[in-house]
Amino acid sequence: MMHGMDSLTIANKKFSSRLLLGTGKYKSSPILLDALDAASAEIVTVAIRRIELDQDPSDNILDAINPNQYLILANTAGARTAEEAITIARLAKAMGLPNWIKVEVTPDPKWLFPDPKGTLEAAETLVKEGFIVLPYINADPVLARQLEEVGCSTVMPLGSAIGSGQGIHTLEEIQIIIQTVSVPVIVDAGLGVPSDACLAMEVGADAVLVNTAIAKSYQPKIMAEAFKAGVIAGRLGFLSGRMEKTLYANPSSPTEGKINYSG
Repeated sequence: MMHGMDSLTIANKKFSSRLLLGTGKYKSSPILLDALDAASAEIVTVAIRRIELDQDPSDNILDAINPNQYLILANTAGARTAEEAITIARLAKAMGLPNWIKVEVTPDPKWLFPDPKGTLEAAETLVKEGFIVLPYINADPVLARQLEEVGCSTVMPLGSAIGSGQGIHTLEEIQIIIQTVSVPVIVDAGLGVPSDACLAMEVGADAVLVNTAIAKSYQPKIMAEAFKAGVIAGRLGFLSGRMEKTLYANPSSPTEGKINYSG
């Protein structure tokens, strides 16, 4: 278990790490595996469509990742409709992957914002088919509650646009979601630096998912370790309970017994 960390529970399964990693955009499988190890990740997302279209079978991501060491979370990246997402999820199951699925329905390839209606439709269908569903969503508290009600095991609100590295632009909405649902809240998309992960954890998120910020850094292994530290710091800060903010200064040194410098 990460030092000082409590466990994360999703669908009655416990995890020591609260840092999930994506597998896209790495220059090679060895670099990816080094990052996974440095992050102490246990859940790894894999885009099924990318595997299907991979022109180099010798560098297949699924061949590189040890399923006994990591939970492989298939995702439906690239799906533009609920129907496409459902089809990709069924394909992942047919490939022998776990019945855990990250649902992504993104109609607009430029912005990659999730379609709330399509996401809810796909999630509801897949839950009924026995999948453990982790949906990627806009930071929408109403949708988050609806997804919980249809049986999703988490909700995954975005911090900002996928792969943008802009950080968390939706902090207030994420905080409302944390107060609204009882399933784990995993902040996904837009995180650019470890302090973004720390901030998400500080306000009470249960975990974060990071891909591009690590994969596109100059030294992914070191950046993965940095994100791990950020997650730990943020979680411990949340569990500790921060001090109350005040409008006025409050001296930390005692005010009694001051030396009188007058004549």
